[in-house]
Amino acid sequence: QVQLVESGGGLVQAGGSLRLSCAASGRTFTRYFMGWFRQAPGKEREFVSGISRSAANTGYADSVKGRFTISRDNAKNTLYLQMNNLKPEDTAVYYCAADYRPSEYSWTYLQSEYDYWGQGTQVTVSS
Repeated sequence: QVQLVESGGGLVQAGGSLRLSCAASGRTFTRYFMGWFRQAPGKEREFVSGISRSAANTGYADSVKGRFTISRDNAKNTLYLQMNNLKPEDTAVYYCAADYRPSEYSWTYLQSEYDYWGQGTQVTVSS
């Protein structure tokens, strides 16, 4: 098992930036591909970004492409999400998630494929 703890959320004005972190503990971090998801008030949780075990492959939702960057530091057991040019519609609770696949190059946008989830961190973007 792996335990995930997000941090870095907060209140920011539109156009600003935040960097979210997700610290992993437990099993070896490099076993897991990782993802970021978010849930806005009254909406379903949605995919934001994913990254493979080796960080060779990444993917983004269209709504964040060009503004958000996912990365991981396997030496520090930490996943990151750099969020630039934030918009009010980015307001949500952001969750990191993890699961295992043998391939170092796979990731997925499907929530059902992730077995491990953090508790979330709130991001609020004011207009």
